[in-house]
Amino acid sequence: MGFLLAIGVLVVLIVWAIAQYNRLVTLRNQVQNGWKQIDVQLKRRHDLIPNLVNTVKGYMEYEQDTLNKVIQARNAATTASGVADSAAKENALTGALGKLFALAENYPNLKANENVKQLQEELSSTENKIGFARQFFNDIATKFNIAQQVFPSNIIARMFGFQPSELFEVTEAGERAVPNVDLSLKK
Repeated sequence: MGFLLAIGVLVVLIVWAIAQYNRLVTLRNQVQNGWKQIDVQLKRRHDLIPNLVNTVKGYMEYEQDTLNKVIQARNAATTASGVADSAAKENALTGALGKLFALAENYPNLKANENVKQLQEELSSTENKIGFARQFFNDIATKFNIAQQVFPSNIIARMFGFQPSELFEVTEAGERAVPNVDLSLKK
């Protein structure tokens, strides 16, 4: 009787360990999938930027420095590796694009150009998709990290060498600042 009880406990422990291992593998794969979803949207963004720059180049002949900065930031972003590096380089690209869009406001013919409008809308849509993909990635990466840290699954995580996943985070203080919104009609 005692022997059967010991076998039963051993079987339960083995089943539990297998279930914990499979859960961690599933979460790790979901984190990798989340990263690939971000990667797909970043690729789309990187592909749209040269089209936008080429479209506005003729209108913005005095703004070549800004256009060059956008292209340099885009090229740097395409070589990013890992979450932290990607976040930093994509933030620089976002800043360069923001300056480009702000300058475009000063060119009435450019603002009226349908190609430019369409490219700006596509980039805005892509930016939203990137934001949602980053949020999903952070959610699943946090779930994966928690699963590795809580008892008793942390034992299985350590035994099989699971590593915590990095999260996307705001690295620049300016991005954390609260924007100043003035809706008054004073001029």
